[in-house]
Amino acid sequence: MAVTTQADVTTKNHLRAAALARRNALDASARAEKAVQILGHGTGLFETSGRVVSGYWPIRSEADPRPLLDRARAAGAVVALPVLVDAETLRFRRWEAGAELHPAGFGTVGPAPDAPIVVPDVILLPLAAFDRAGHRIGYGKGHYDRAVATIFASGARPLLVGLAFAVQEVDKVPFEPHDIPLDYILTEDELIAAPKTG
Repeated sequence: MAVTTQADVTTKNHLRAAALARRNALDASARAEKAVQILGHGTGLFETSGRVVSGYWPIRSEADPRPLLDRARAAGAVVALPVLVDAETLRFRRWEAGAELHPAGFGTVGPAPDAPIVVPDVILLPLAAFDRAGHRIGYGKGHYDRAVATIFASGARPLLVGLAFAVQEVDKVPFEPHDIPLDYILTEDELIAAPKTG
């Protein structure tokens, strides 16, 4: 089992800051153009009728998953968005087309508190940085790691897809014991399948 060292934490913080700076340097028109390219590379991952696909409502300079969610919904998927139900707990609520959105924590929005909690079959995750082994650096709070660990513990195994711009790639992300690797990373350049382990 990997042991987290202070050097790993320092490296992770540095990688996060540098990758976010590169992402933030993309202007709005470049991000919009790249969103169209991301949609092209994501074909087939989300368009299955009856599956539950969770995305997120983008903030700051994040890659926008909404076109992917629209495509999934049009194909008959149930769409969900994450919400913080308390300071530590992230859950996924069903998001009906056109439904009003409410504050969901961290400056983002999500479905109303009475929207049903669902277990996704596919989770699109935002991230700060990623490597080709499927490791991601989030924003440092561990909400997705805890939420996915809870789902895994229930016996479900959703497909985990990190959504990012290619400029967010790094050579190697320090891997901590609580980290859960992604199955895929989807960028404007390609769909990267993480190597299978075990």
